[in-house]
Amino acid sequence: MKKTPQTTSKDFPSLDLPILPPFPPMEAKRQASVPTGEGWLFEPKWDGFRAIVFRSGSTVAIQSKSGQPLGRYFPGLIDAFLSLKPKEFVLDGEIVVPVEGRLSFDDLLMRIHPAESRVRKLAEANPASFYAFDILFAKKKLVHELPIEKRREQLEAFFESAGVHDLIHLSPATTERKVALEWFNHFGDLGLDGVMAKRLGEPYHSGDREGMIKVKHLKTADCVVGGFRYGEGTTSVASLLLGLYDNEGRLVHIGHSSSIKQADRAALTKKLNAMRDENPFEIRVPGGPSRWSSGKSGDWEPVRPELVCEVEYDYFSQGRFRHGSKFLRWRPDKKSKDCLMEQVTGR
Repeated sequence: MKKTPQTTSKDFPSLDLPILPPFPPMEAKRQASVPTGEGWLFEPKWDGFRAIVFRSGSTVAIQSKSGQPLGRYFPGLIDAFLSLKPKEFVLDGEIVVPVEGRLSFDDLLMRIHPAESRVRKLAEANPASFYAFDILFAKKKLVHELPIEKRREQLEAFFESAGVHDLIHLSPATTERKVALEWFNHFGDLGLDGVMAKRLGEPYHSGDREGMIKVKHLKTADCVVGGFRYGEGTTSVASLLLGLYDNEGRLVHIGHSSSIKQADRAALTKKLNAMRDENPFEIRVPGGPSRWSSGKSGDWEPVRPELVCEVEYDYFSQGRFRHGSKFLRWRPDKKSKDCLMEQVTGR
């Protein structure tokens, strides 16, 4: 387990807690099916932003999966957490935005906006909710080193005594695989993204993937955008060049995605042109090195490897997507360095 940070980043408010942001959340390995056998705690996989919530007296900080502050984008949740009876706690969970009975990731993404007035307008129209599935600190005690089943007991006790708020929920959990399969097979219409499986007996694995598995409905991967291609005869982006990092920290070109909505291309082209840089790929450079000169390329344009997007694909073989991939959404909540090859290789 990684060392607990002792100082709060300047990006977060001052907090008097033994765990401070940015605190690396517990990660998960991908698996194709819900695991069998004894020794698992299953939970729904919510389609939202992973978030760790810190409360210290009258101060609440919300941290994204990548360690960035989220609080300014979710003022309703800040107020909701301040309304709870406990004055000190650290919770791990997911922020979601329900719209007409279904979770909407698009509406959630709209919250990441620089204008406070816009954020508050969106928050009033479609309030965000938080589903807690883990607890790290409560009742003046660190509990993150307890096994998951004990932390679950602590989490349920927290909700029994915290007071009720309609934006803050206890995420369900079960040790029965049959129930987990029902969640996986029948709750897709609600916007659930799959099922999580946590190994019983394990502590909170801050920053690693040793204690948790995720099983998603779609075969997807979070990829780094390392370049783009203009449309033939145009100066508008037509496809994205995608990469994942290998075990040695090298960015590997694994394919492309050309399913960019026409309405989004002008703004995306402007953004990517501003990010043009040196070739970020170290393995399998697309088109060969001569196409990645410092001047403008007629085929591909390299960009700083900062943007992350989620794509859907059918087959991954010989180190790349066999038939390209379908762009699903941007992932501003995820660091590019966390986009690893193990997503598609399983190792």
